[in-house]
Amino acid sequence: MLISEVCNSWRSRGSSAGERALQYTVGQKIHGFTVKQVTAVPDLFLTAVKLSHDATGAQYLHAARDDSNNLFSVQFRTTPMDSTGVPHILEHTVLCGSQRFPCRDPFFKMLNRSLSTFMNAFTASDYTMYPFSTQNAKDFQNLLSVYLDAVFFPCLRELDFWQEGWRLEHETPTDPSSRLVFKGVVFNEMKGVFSDNERLYAQHLQNKLLPDHTYSVVSGGEPLAIPDLTWEQLKHFHATHYHPSNARFFTYGDLPLEQHLQQIEEEALSKFERTEPNTAVPPQTHWDKPRLDHVTCRPDALAPDPMKQNTLCMSYLITDTFEVFILSLLSSLMISGPNSPFYKALIEPEIGSDFSSSVGFDGSTRQASFTIGLQGMAEADTETVKHIIAQSIDDIIATGFEEEQIEALLHKIEIQMKHQSTSFGLALASYIASCWNHDGDPVQLLKISENVSRFRQCLKENPRYLQDKVQHYFKDNTHRLTLTMSPDESFLEKQAEAEEQKLHQKIQNLSDADHKDIYEKGLQLLAAQSTAQDASCLPALKVSDIEPIIPYTPVQPGNAGGVPVQYCEQPTNGMVYFRAMCNLNSLPEDLKIYVPLFCSIITKLGCGELDYRQQAQRIELKTGGMSVSPQIIPDTDDLDLYEQGIILSSSCLERNLPDMFQLWSDIFNCPRFDDEQRLRVLVMMSAQELSNGISYSGHMYAMTRAARSLTPTADLQEAFSGMDQVKFMKRIAEMTDLTSVLRKLPRIKRHLLNPENMRCAVNATPQKMSEAAGEVERFIGNIAANRKERKPVRPTVVEVRPLDPQAGSSASRKLISEPHFKPCQMKTYFQLPFNVNFVSECVRAVPFTHADYASLCILARMMTAKFLHGEIREKGGAYGGGARMGGGGLFSFYSYRDPNSTQTLSAFRGGVEWARAAKFTQQDIDEAKLSVFSAVDAPVAPSDKGLGRFLNGITDEMKQRYRERLFAVTDKNLIDVAGRYLGVGQQTCGVAILGPENESIRKDPSWVVK
Repeated sequence: MLISEVCNSWRSRGSSAGERALQYTVGQKIHGFTVKQVTAVPDLFLTAVKLSHDATGAQYLHAARDDSNNLFSVQFRTTPMDSTGVPHILEHTVLCGSQRFPCRDPFFKMLNRSLSTFMNAFTASDYTMYPFSTQNAKDFQNLLSVYLDAVFFPCLRELDFWQEGWRLEHETPTDPSSRLVFKGVVFNEMKGVFSDNERLYAQHLQNKLLPDHTYSVVSGGEPLAIPDLTWEQLKHFHATHYHPSNARFFTYGDLPLEQHLQQIEEEALSKFERTEPNTAVPPQTHWDKPRLDHVTCRPDALAPDPMKQNTLCMSYLITDTFEVFILSLLSSLMISGPNSPFYKALIEPEIGSDFSSSVGFDGSTRQASFTIGLQGMAEADTETVKHIIAQSIDDIIATGFEEEQIEALLHKIEIQMKHQSTSFGLALASYIASCWNHDGDPVQLLKISENVSRFRQCLKENPRYLQDKVQHYFKDNTHRLTLTMSPDESFLEKQAEAEEQKLHQKIQNLSDADHKDIYEKGLQLLAAQSTAQDASCLPALKVSDIEPIIPYTPVQPGNAGGVPVQYCEQPTNGMVYFRAMCNLNSLPEDLKIYVPLFCSIITKLGCGELDYRQQAQRIELKTGGMSVSPQIIPDTDDLDLYEQGIILSSSCLERNLPDMFQLWSDIFNCPRFDDEQRLRVLVMMSAQELSNGISYSGHMYAMTRAARSLTPTADLQEAFSGMDQVKFMKRIAEMTDLTSVLRKLPRIKRHLLNPENMRCAVNATPQKMSEAAGEVERFIGNIAANRKERKPVRPTVVEVRPLDPQAGSSASRKLISEPHFKPCQMKTYFQLPFNVNFVSECVRAVPFTHADYASLCILARMMTAKFLHGEIREKGGAYGGGARMGGGGLFSFYSYRDPNSTQTLSAFRGGVEWARAAKFTQQDIDEAKLSVFSAVDAPVAPSDKGLGRFLNGITDEMKQRYRERLFAVTDKNLIDVAGRYLGVGQQTCGVAILGPENESIRKDPSWVVK
């Protein structure tokens, strides 16, 4: 909610980055900048330094903190006045080459020449942001040079505009008789985005609530408006918006500020004069009466209830620049969790499947807004929902909120400040972006405790403080939009028809010379995409810059009442993190498919004396959250062995340790399985969430399905998290009576929540570890009655393997082997109402400890960067694609939001042939190594240290061996593994595609069509 991710790094002893930064003084001049403000922010362990650039007026904020994962970001206020997607296409095009780095896509090339922990660019509705982060100082300078040159001095070549934005081109570029179609990366990306009904709704909501200025257009681009953008307009937008006078720079971490300022001044800012950018967003005229509107969307084939596919929301524009902080608090109190008034009034009566994803406080526009409403509801309930919303607002004004609800929320904020994430700099940059973009004070936002105490003071002075706000912002607010959305059976046809018309309109004005020109430009683009790129102009780290030895993570094995426990001492800032793994070997087969459902509801149905509302309140008040999730862990030595179970995880402030374990004890000893209506609400929400996720994570579903016939692990993965699970949850959501499901839950619980099959892990500070150990001991004692020796379902198939043979701990993993599992080839096609495809092919390869595993990892990265990216994204027009080697021993190819299907499968084969023919250089191998190492060495938060060993039994020694193998990979190894594992006839592979109706596949008997 407020700061989603906070606090990541070791506090170094001695002079810290924060202390050093406190030495700057207001008015001090540094490399063309003047210091405007220096503020200590003890809540977040940082010092904020605000500066402005003397010549151009560029604004700068530096957050000095003892965190080695340093971040840079530059953002521009981009306020388009049409829906051609100009800021979005520009964001893509500036990354296609610049004056100092003229090669074709320095951005993607740098992914393999750096150890960055993050690199991306975002287009919001009113700003565009370019962030990166890295733990290496030299890398920081390299990336900073590339980013500065890209945004301030891009080439913006016409060819890049065609590739990234839109173009008319022959369906087969080399065949002038094939029909002309629209192509382009952003064009296809936005078609994909708008096939997601929730995104479509959110876009309409913003456009219609704020109709006066930039918010009334689609900044990402409306697919049918994109072809109206010209190259000239793109260049003009860059010249007016991408200027230092319209820029805000943010840096974060422990590297010295002076160096950043010097480099930014020398490489970019010194070359500009001040301008007066006309990019401010004027306030929206306030309506004197509420408005109604309606939009349509595609039907959802996987909706939990096909008769309930409507959405209705009421959105309120909030004009005062009143503390964003209080409003986001108020928003949480109104909608968050089963104790909130809107949850009780809208979700529990089962009128809809869940809140609409637009619900809540939105501070991302110049004037904030608050939205409340439902998705998955019936058209007939429209008036009821409007009435309930109005009634709930009256009730809140009358009765207010319970004190305990407010305390639970403030506790949540305290935890968010203490929890240390690894991407704190990025979270910070995103958190302040909107406020700063409209000239608000970003530093004020960071003073969280101050805001909390001010809030407590207001409540003390006026107990009706929050109710008055509700009266003012909601009850008396005439700027209110009620927007409904309903499915239209012919929505996709109309869309396709509109695209055809647009295409026709573009084509009919073409002369013969134009036709010839289009054909020649198509060939020119293809030639440019096919020529080998000289990337030598780009800076790069060397393999020798990588640390040869990993830092060692000490853990202490222990034992609590016969249950093995791993203790890991970490600087957790006064938080304690608890995890427990329970295997499901004794669970009867017919109950397996229910495990994900069981996991998602077991902490939400109530326990002991508490009903589900009281339980939710306790969890909020005493912990940082409690969750249970299915866990399938492939063995590191054998592809046909795996561990199956569930993992329990929770965290709390040190003072709440006993309360957290009491909650777990109650869940083990006396969970409640008596509330059918509560179960129904949770089932609907879960089914809706799964169905919404497919258009967003289609490639994950395709990979999971393609893998299912290759290893026993992958087969179970498909049941737990693939299309099988989506279909299963849809079936459960359609049942009129859930009593039969309710009856299965206690049976599942007896098998899963059994201390006999359990091991635990605790991460805490050294000072608190013995206290934590005592609490674990007490917890295990409290749940001992659940302990039963239960026979595994398949008695022949269990292998016991010690977690850490060296450490002599009692912890062991009970692995399952499937003696009857035979890998086989399978091709599956899921026909879905999308206008893009998600394609995957998976190959059975080798497990983690195998000598060839490292070579396959390097091969996947290299093939992605040097071959598949060009074929699938640049030539094919998909939003993304590539190959990856997974810990489950499978080599997977995938594409994301892809206009092609079978053509992409040929590109996958082409990648294998490319590698076997050794069409790569030593430089390509080194770059792939850098890229793999930046993932292997990604920062790990104190809360997660030692987790790999606890779950998969991967010790530091095994990691070090894998590291040495990565360093040692040669060109011979790569050619060898490409042929041996991926060559035709060598491999057992599975294929899956999710996509629109496909004639040629339907007629092909080798495909199973769903």
